Amino acid sequence: MTTVVRRIGASPRARGSATGQSCPDIFELSDGSFAVIGREATRELEQELPHDAARANDERIVVITRETLVQAKDDIPPA
Repeated sequence: MTTVVRRIGASPRARGSATGQSCPDIFELSDGSFAVIGREATRELEQELPHDAARANDERIVVITRETLVQAKDDIPPA
């Protein structure tokens, strides 16, 4: 079973989300994958994907803020 190992980057609260209304987040999983909490935008962005990109039926396009990813940069492990 895959589990959450750690948060990548600052918590939503540390980024200023005191209300819980906007809480994008990134987590490293025990299998080495990453999980992302963000705004679901599959319908909005699917037609905008490059011709060589695809989405499986069980996949969704999720949007996180630039700040969320930038603050996570230092915590993302090297390849």
